[in-house]
Amino acid sequence: MSKGKLAKFADMETYENVFQYPYSVVEHVPFEMQGHWHEQYFHNDNPIVLELGCGKGEYTVGLAKLYPNMNFIGVDIKGARMWTGATQAIKEGLKNVAFLRTNIEIIERFFAPDEVQEIWLTFSDPQMKNPRKRLSSTYFMNRYRRFLIDGGIIHLKTDSNFLFTYTTYMVEKNHLPLDFRTEDLYGPLCSDPVAASIQTYYEQMWIDRGLNIKYMKFHLPHEGALEEPDIEIPLDDYRSYRRDKRSSLETSK
Repeated sequence: MSKGKLAKFADMETYENVFQYPYSVVEHVPFEMQGHWHEQYFHNDNPIVLELGCGKGEYTVGLAKLYPNMNFIGVDIKGARMWTGATQAIKEGLKNVAFLRTNIEIIERFFAPDEVQEIWLTFSDPQMKNPRKRLSSTYFMNRYRRFLIDGGIIHLKTDSNFLFTYTTYMVEKNHLPLDFRTEDLYGPLCSDPVAASIQTYYEQMWIDRGLNIKYMKFHLPHEGALEEPDIEIPLDDYRSYRRDKRSSLETSK
């Protein structure tokens, strides 16, 4: 039987690789390590990569193993899930891994300009009704610009047709440089071994259901005003694993 939530939260209070700053905390306590992740935590100058919405942290830990000369930070508000990856990283002695428990809506409070080189969005909630909560929207891209290097890389890995289509239109609308895009990451024509090398807990669920995994990699320059695509997109016929669609709408922007 797995450990209960309270026990996991108690563990993480003692973990040196976990930083917990949800809304209720960050409003009253400034994050003093903003701009100082290299010297105060990682103790190196290697590139910093974020996984936003990291869930159990499998991708964060997996990337850290593949790239020991890079630093990885998994970000999520769900602490009980994050415990899995944080615990694994400690047990395996991975010093290039950290976890930040906070609301992604305030992610810019934790990193200084040019402190981050890449961002991974792995199986984010499509947020089909509200683009302001959609992690690949221009609302969030403008947040990322505050700490991502000029031309930094965004990776999107998803099972959602809606989110993938929306992000494709967003990239095209704003002429963001696109390195790679596939609607079937594990198909015979895919040529991105990094994105295909790690499968998360939820990803395996989608694959078991016969859903294609989609992936794109693009760059986010600092210059230029970003615009939302004004296109109606067919909604996914499900919200998340084992949940049916709740809305009668067929399309959204």
